[in-house]
Amino acid sequence: MDLSTLLIFIPTFFFVSITPGMCMTLAMTLGMTIGLRRTFWMMLGEMIGVGIVAVLAVLGVAAIMLRYPDVFTLLKWLGGSYLGYLGIQMWRSRGKMAIPEKIEQQAQVSPWQLATQGLVTAIANPKGWAFMISLLPPFIQADKALPLQLSVLVGIILISEFVCMTLYATGGKTLRLFLNKSGNVRLLNRISGTLMIGVGIWLIST
Repeated sequence: MDLSTLLIFIPTFFFVSITPGMCMTLAMTLGMTIGLRRTFWMMLGEMIGVGIVAVLAVLGVAAIMLRYPDVFTLLKWLGGSYLGYLGIQMWRSRGKMAIPEKIEQQAQVSPWQLATQGLVTAIANPKGWAFMISLLPPFIQADKALPLQLSVLVGIILISEFVCMTLYATGGKTLRLFLNKSGNVRLLNRISGTLMIGVGIWLIST
């Protein structure tokens, strides 16, 4: 792949990963309640789910782009609009992606349950699908082999996800005191929501 493409792709998807959402909130919550070491099991399941979503998004959208370019444009508008909606919900501290006012102690669960939780969260994450469908296909170059490109890009995505989830989980215990104050929770949700709205507008305008 072109170096210039990778230099754009890496920071773009690092921003996507670091943006608070269902998976990052889950990592932070588990980091607070069960510790970083056990949270790694959830991360494993989440990365498998993200890889599945990325591959399906590229293969499906690539086929649509070739046959029905107008449909791809519609999907981009829908994806951007949905991200804007999620951003508004986060700004209002509502919806599943917003950080809850009170983070409850998690019950003892097995590694298998944690991995399954991460897998299901990643696959059911609307933010993940919206970003993958809207952002990933433009980085695929038609004149180069798809399997190799997809392997490199998905590898970068998974590394970004792992680094960001580790940061969230590691900071979980420190954030416990900060997030105990509801005003701070609302502020973080509003910052995250504003970023999400901005990304939604950017997706529609590209």
